[in-house]
Amino acid sequence: MVELVKIGKDSSLEQRERFLVAEGIQHAAGVFLHTCNRVECYRGQGKVANEVVLHLFRVVSGLDSAIIGETAIVNQVKTAYQKAACTQKLDKSVHKLFQTALAVGKRVRRETGISEGAMSHSQAVVDLLIKQNTDFSNLRITIIGVNKLNEKIIQFLINKGATAIFIGNRTFEKASLLAEKYQSTALRFNRLPDILKHTDVLVSATSAPHYILKSDAFAATQPITIFDLAVPRDIDPTIAELSNVQLFNIETIEQSLEHNLKARKNKVRLAEEIIQRELERFQKQMAYGTK
Repeated sequence: MVELVKIGKDSSLEQRERFLVAEGIQHAAGVFLHTCNRVECYRGQGKVANEVVLHLFRVVSGLDSAIIGETAIVNQVKTAYQKAACTQKLDKSVHKLFQTALAVGKRVRRETGISEGAMSHSQAVVDLLIKQNTDFSNLRITIIGVNKLNEKIIQFLINKGATAIFIGNRTFEKASLLAEKYQSTALRFNRLPDILKHTDVLVSATSAPHYILKSDAFAATQPITIFDLAVPRDIDPTIAELSNVQLFNIETIEQSLEHNLKARKNKVRLAEEIIQRELERFQKQMAYGTK
């Protein structure tokens, strides 16, 4: 029997670490899947219980993730399976289980669109730029504030081909460290007026208790898209009255996220229907020994 040994995704890091040691599953024969919020090992041979098949199909399809439909889990499962296949002799039923699961995950995303639409503030920023048919390689981008949100946005922008990124922060040393990490350019706050004259996209998310930029900081002719993700706001909202400015604030972003969340929940039912049919098909194939 192929079994699934796991610890709940809501468990603490310490609990997961103790579980790894206690079970010894990091050295177990089988497919070991260890991500930021799950520890699982698929091991054994022969029949695969419905609950094991169903669980893996849901995992690969993004239905068991903190963010429904997220795509990172696909490569994580694929890498875990390939690593196990290269280092040990897996039972043919384990091979069949993972090969089928990866195909099911691909089908679910293709037929339901469950992975479409941003589910985080950082993704939403990039998605809004994508909707404008943006050529990221030609963008001049200024990021104000050093924090996890802005760092994630930088990662998304770079993945889309952005190269001209300027990072500003009240503490220049923090800006320098983040800029060095992503091969970008750090700038001091007193240089902001000059940089903004040539900026296409501005993202600001600081903890300042007041506006850090007003309309006089922007050139009257330079088209610029601004994302003010700070609470309280970093950017004087009257800037939106300038004809060359497109301003998105945190409220706009969260409305977009809420819309995406509702749409994605409606797609979960379709995904579960596909998974149930694929589960039945898998068990029939296993029973008759077909491919």
